[in-house]
Amino acid sequence: MYMKKLAPAALSALLMGSVVIPVASANEQKDEVEVPQIQIDPVHIFNQTHGTVEDVRVAKDITYYTVKDGEQTNVLEITKDTPVYDNTGKKVELKEGDKVEAYTFANQPQKYIYPPQFNPEIVIVDSKEVGLVEVDYFFEDLTNTYDILKLNIGKETELLNAKGEKVTSKDLAEKHLAVFYTASTKSIPAQTTPSKVIVLDDNSESSLNPVDEEINKIIATDFYMVEETTMVPLRSIAEKLGFKVESKGKTVILTKGNGSYTITRGDKTFGYNKSLRTLSVAPTLKDTKTYVPVEFIEEFLK
Repeated sequence: MYMKKLAPAALSALLMGSVVIPVASANEQKDEVEVPQIQIDPVHIFNQTHGTVEDVRVAKDITYYTVKDGEQTNVLEITKDTPVYDNTGKKVELKEGDKVEAYTFANQPQKYIYPPQFNPEIVIVDSKEVGLVEVDYFFEDLTNTYDILKLNIGKETELLNAKGEKVTSKDLAEKHLAVFYTASTKSIPAQTTPSKVIVLDDNSESSLNPVDEEINKIIATDFYMVEETTMVPLRSIAEKLGFKVESKGKTVILTKGNGSYTITRGDKTFGYNKSLRTLSVAPTLKDTKTYVPVEFIEEFLK
């Protein structure tokens, strides 16, 4: 497994210091020798996104949840397959006002848009009830990355994969797990018999296809902000996605196969075949190019 190699390798990335200690010889003369002192570098497996859900925007296959924590704003992309649980292990649905903690693999490809968007492996909602959650990589002996928590799987422990399907205790070793528990021992490592364990599918080796990579580069170098909306160039991105682009005055027509979009600068409403849709910000003309909200690219063109 990829992470089987990653986590131990990361743990062995050491900063070597030294400490001088006295050593007595046979004739009681004391020499000084240097003994290596080990400090372990942090292992960064998950990006954690936390805050309060302040806005919900529903698209075709994805619901976008804007999460704010002070001045920091992030967006969570949630699909029907995203595991969402409260801190007691109960499956729930996200809603405005929820306090959440989302976990995304740190080496997952990142989109070059603002505010940052994450496609999390799991989302935990604070229910205010008693319940602890540990999301981490667990080794063969079911201890986590820094040997802080060890799992003892009991007969009543519910074991699931990210799809909600039952698994066995043999499926937990050397995996990324979301562990739900209420108490642990005061030993080192602390030990717990969890109420639920979810095996998170490892998508950390996935990568963007070449077209998406090119689109991300365009967005990273050619965008501007209207309040909190990222505006991106329509023609260059649409052509990368295989659309034919025609400009007629203020109107831009995109066609591919049997589908067509009609966008008018200054108008939030746009046409898709014979239906009308609405954007959060009207398309604009800037430096002879038509710019549209990035949501139009993400939700409709891809």
